[in-house]
Amino acid sequence: MVPRLMTAFSGPLLEIERRFLDAMPEIERWLRGQWQEHTPPFYGSVDLRNAGFKLAPVDMNLFPGGFNNLDATFLPLCVQAAMAAIDRICPDARRLLLIPEKHTRNLFYLQNVAQLAAILRLTGLDVRLGSWSPEIDRPTPVALPDGSSLLLEPLLRSRSRLGLEGFDPCAILLNNDLSAGIPPILQNLDGQFVLPPLHAGWALRRKSNHFAAYDEVAGDFARLVGIDPWRINPYFSVCSSVNFHERQGEDCLAANVDAVLGLIREKYQQYGIEETPYVVVKADAGTYGMGVMTVKDAAQVTGLNRRQRNKMSVIKEGLAVSQVIIQEGVHSYERVGSGSDEGVAEPVVYMIDRFVVGGFYRVHSGRGKDENLNAPGMHFEPLAFETSCSLPDHCQNPDAAPNRFYVYGVVARLAQLAASLELERTAPIEEQVACA
Repeated sequence: MVPRLMTAFSGPLLEIERRFLDAMPEIERWLRGQWQEHTPPFYGSVDLRNAGFKLAPVDMNLFPGGFNNLDATFLPLCVQAAMAAIDRICPDARRLLLIPEKHTRNLFYLQNVAQLAAILRLTGLDVRLGSWSPEIDRPTPVALPDGSSLLLEPLLRSRSRLGLEGFDPCAILLNNDLSAGIPPILQNLDGQFVLPPLHAGWALRRKSNHFAAYDEVAGDFARLVGIDPWRINPYFSVCSSVNFHERQGEDCLAANVDAVLGLIREKYQQYGIEETPYVVVKADAGTYGMGVMTVKDAAQVTGLNRRQRNKMSVIKEGLAVSQVIIQEGVHSYERVGSGSDEGVAEPVVYMIDRFVVGGFYRVHSGRGKDENLNAPGMHFEPLAFETSCSLPDHCQNPDAAPNRFYVYGVVARLAQLAASLELERTAPIEEQVACA
């Protein structure tokens, strides 16, 4: 199923798509050169927003949890990309320990874990699942809706190595974003690759660091293809020392919201865009769509009521919000589905290593084009992408499905490249690790 983009807003985006198609050889050559200089994260997913006049990433997840939402036709791409990543990191790897999130009762999430484990096993690895959850004190089978099951086992720490009983892995793949902090059992390991690195977790990571790196990447790329970088890049700013319960930091919030809205208004005026500018205020660390609010006027962030303050005060694992990013809101004019299932949609592109391996649409029938779609009531359309985002078709129009999805894939790879820079710049002193 191909998404429906409102044609009234397709003109400017068609121009961008045409630029991407015309510059395809230069784009792929430039990206190839970037990957020679920078190591991509093991995997990632990017939330994009398509406003018709602008296409930009609004979030970058380094611990993607929706592999079960990818269409089965993407499986070969996933396996090939995983093989390339493993060959680069540890060519002799035979055993891999996969550590998922602790919420073992979320069957939708566990179906993602099962699919991820299946992909990794198809690369030739012996894959087992470990957990530090107190609930997992012995090998524990978990039944899945499709009739299959997962076996979760308690982690065992032996001096400076981590594994399971009778299982000593070369590599450890985290599908746990470390929102609650880095547990001691993962610290100071010797001779084992931890993927992604520990500082990629939300205990240390900040969205503002990612978008600062993306701003640099988008600027370089825009010069390459001859476009205004704003067409693929959201404005943002940051407020620290925020405490919503105590109303601390409201002046900083109001000033930054007003400043970002002012920049957006200038661009809208420059391009004759009649939409209402808005920003999204969200926790600078964290995921799951928590701690997020849409703002169209600076006055909206002062004098928040108790319900609004409670909503913005905590994120996953009940952690308090102390720093927020004020990000330009990007309207989404794509709609997917029919009848009661029709809703505003945003593409989510999945990558392993430097390769796009598929995507799907996050859809919400109860939200508007200027609202956060990562909220209760959303659903996914796993069949929305008819192509892999890797192969454009120059014989078709720029907005034909393979060409639009190619553009999505390029912008997603820019975000993946920005994540590479982000992790390089925020890394602690490197420790020498080698394959066991």
